[in-house]
Amino acid sequence: MIAVFCLVFLLQGKDPSKPPSALLYKNLPEFNIIGLFDDSGVISNKDLNGNIMLINFFASWCAPCKAEHPLFFEIKKNYPNILLVGINYKDKQEEAINYLNTMGNPYDYVGVDNKGLIGLELGVFGLPETFIVNSKGIITYKHLGPLTKKIITNEVTPFIQ
Repeated sequence: MIAVFCLVFLLQGKDPSKPPSALLYKNLPEFNIIGLFDDSGVISNKDLNGNIMLINFFASWCAPCKAEHPLFFEIKKNYPNILLVGINYKDKQEEAINYLNTMGNPYDYVGVDNKGLIGLELGVFGLPETFIVNSKGIITYKHLGPLTKKIITNEVTPFIQ
């Protein structure tokens, strides 16, 4: 299904990593999400308002997620004022915790979206998927697929500086 979607975009001369999003330049939908780690409680987007956020949907079973994962440490180092929010998508909690313990945890907050409901609200249809939300709660950027250094430099950085 995703391959067909990408093929249609390529044939139309469009970049499949930039699918149209009805939410782009709109308010981040309200959500309450359980934290991945037992002591992290419930995370609400209202708790995070007022900050520039990079929201990354990932899973332990996602190979492209593993490829981009080290880049989030660089983002955190270079842009310490943004909040990195990881949302573990349709994954087993134990496997997600093991993934972050093994790969390291660059996120300020990590939530669990086992049923994909938050992903559905945001139009997530592939992993990894990354969103940038400005300090007013507006979604300003969406990227489908793994981030690369080039994408971060050319596309992400203007939204998080």
